[in-house]
Amino acid sequence: MRWPAVRERIPVWLQARCGVEPRAVAAVAVVLVAAVGFAAQQYWSARPEPVTAPAVVTPAPAPGPPPLAGAGPTASGARIVVDVGGKVRSPGVRRLPGGSRVEDALSAAGGVRPGADTTGLNRARILVDGEQVLVGVPAQPPPVGGLQQPGGAGAGPLSLAGATVEQLDALPGVGPVLARHIVEFRTARGGFRAVEELRQVTGIGERRFADLRGLVRL
Repeated sequence: MRWPAVRERIPVWLQARCGVEPRAVAAVAVVLVAAVGFAAQQYWSARPEPVTAPAVVTPAPAPGPPPLAGAGPTASGARIVVDVGGKVRSPGVRRLPGGSRVEDALSAAGGVRPGADTTGLNRARILVDGEQVLVGVPAQPPPVGGLQQPGGAGAGPLSLAGATVEQLDALPGVGPVLARHIVEFRTARGGFRAVEELRQVTGIGERRFADLRGLVRL
């Protein structure tokens, strides 16, 4: 009997198993190694990696609003002390928040009495610490001989903070025009901070300021 005839009688699966040669086994091994290497590479490249969170940037605070023009040194919240007198319901010394106006001082004193003359009283003017607000008080004549000494008799120096046009007009060498200039300067600046600021009023030179210095106060 020849080998081909015997081979035909052997099952196909047995022929395939018995017919495997070493070269074929080596080729299959190479393919398996390549497949395992490719799978390992894919797994390594797909592994999760730690991610660093970006740094949090805190925005710079927005600049605050600029200070109001004309606001005095008492507009920052400090309290001021003013003397409210004349025709008000409750005259006396009042403590008010910084930046308060004449109208606030009048309200703190109970309001103006009925029939009181408030002509020339600027209710919107910003108050300064230590000033006096007089309502309906007639103009006082200036003291004779200049500045009134403390404890002496007489009306005393005129307050620049609350003086009316008529009161300023009564000062020697002032007149109605210059008196209006002083009141307009006071209104525009929110009040006098020092008696020396009179030099900045139109119409007041060094000589006239020297004559008025002893007759006025803050």
